[in-house]
Amino acid sequence: MTTTPAAPVHAQLSMDQGVATLTIANAKSMNILSTPVIEELTGALSRLREDPALRVLVLRGTGDKAFIGGADIHEMADLTPATGERFISRLKTFCEALRRLPVPVIARLPGWCLGGGLEVAMACDLRIGSSDAHYGMPEVKVGIPSVIHAALMPRLIGQSAATWMLLTGEIVDADTAQSWGLVHRTVPLAALDEAVSHCARQLAGLGPQVLRQQKALLRSWEESTLDDAIAASVSEFGRAFATGEPQAFMAEFKNRRR
Repeated sequence: MTTTPAAPVHAQLSMDQGVATLTIANAKSMNILSTPVIEELTGALSRLREDPALRVLVLRGTGDKAFIGGADIHEMADLTPATGERFISRLKTFCEALRRLPVPVIARLPGWCLGGGLEVAMACDLRIGSSDAHYGMPEVKVGIPSVIHAALMPRLIGQSAATWMLLTGEIVDADTAQSWGLVHRTVPLAALDEAVSHCARQLAGLGPQVLRQQKALLRSWEESTLDDAIAASVSEFGRAFATGEPQAFMAEFKNRRR
């Protein structure tokens, strides 16, 4: 007897002209990250990366109360050292899947973005938030350290601001988050969808291969010395001309100038 795979419950996926939207669904009112939610989202990313039509990904929660309110504290309260490592390893795999997705990932950030949710947001390439949003890493307040992709925070906002957020667990408002560079753009909540959509359309209008090249370079630069990063980029520049995109876009530019 054959069985029909269960329909996605927590990961709702749609695609429009190369822009994919992955929505966290049925994860409580704050889009909380439990094991089933994390696993389903990771599976959706695995399928997406094989889709040749993919140009950009928008990651969002359901509603405007939160992007992600954090990891499931009810599940975490019963963890042991062994199951704790397995739980956080699943979240690490999901965040790495976002960082390593070959196309740009935009995080839509309304309301609250806390703990594991902020780690997920920092694993995305671009972060656009509402002006009433709040951000924090409150793990120390419940007896656990901020780990995995909290390690991105010092390079994103500087050692001083990162130390403050991670040691105090304090929440910062949207203006502070933008001034620190934690989010790229802040807009009123009513304008958030249009701001995210506009950014996604802009990216989708660029050459798909050059975007993949640029994201790959960004990831490699994070892991290389400056000299190695500069050297590696020389060959990527040459490879761009094998795609045909520079010739097409530059010809269009020259024609406009004429």
